[in-house]
Amino acid sequence: MDLPVFFIVKMYGRMKNKFILILFGFICIMGCKNKDTLPYYNDASFTPVWDRHELKSLHHVPDFSFVDQNDKTITQKDLDGKIYIANFFFTTCGSVCPKMTKNLLKVQAAFPDNNEIAFISHTVTPWIDSVSRLKSYSKKYNLDDRWHLVTGDKAMIYQLARQSYFAEEEPGYDKDSSAFLHTEHILLIDKDKHIRGIYNGTLELEIDRLISDIKLLLKE
Repeated sequence: MDLPVFFIVKMYGRMKNKFILILFGFICIMGCKNKDTLPYYNDASFTPVWDRHELKSLHHVPDFSFVDQNDKTITQKDLDGKIYIANFFFTTCGSVCPKMTKNLLKVQAAFPDNNEIAFISHTVTPWIDSVSRLKSYSKKYNLDDRWHLVTGDKAMIYQLARQSYFAEEEPGYDKDSSAFLHTEHILLIDKDKHIRGIYNGTLELEIDRLISDIKLLLKE
């Protein structure tokens, strides 16, 4: 396939996936607005399951160990009893990542001083993003102390993203750790480490949906 055609096809695929995600969000807002709970997401298809008892096993995010901007080791134990928002970024990103971070600041502002909520942003360029760089990024965007910008082993970060968070638009099971990871997805994780929502972090409408969904989880 000629290179220009390849990029057109690739861009079409990304646009189609974004459209599906936006459409799914709209359907949830319109069709699920009377529900007092959120679905579970058990695999990369992100098919919503409203009754967890329909599933033989319930997917959860496994334990991990990374280092945050304060040089503190962060594991799942640090998130016990918390609803948390997970995403992937890198400090040298010039467009998408700053937009996602600024959009997530709306979530931070919507729940001031609520320690039931945490944020974890995984760098996808750990060979660049040292603890000091993450600290500078945190100060630049005025992130509060509920927010962990984490770095660590590249293969572990990429495996967590692809196999535990299903973060990429295209299935990532067959990709090795050398395939660059870049995703606009934000994941909402409940207190039992189950995935309860997926959002396009570049869209304000999706951030508003995320805020509404967090309010529902806080009532569970």
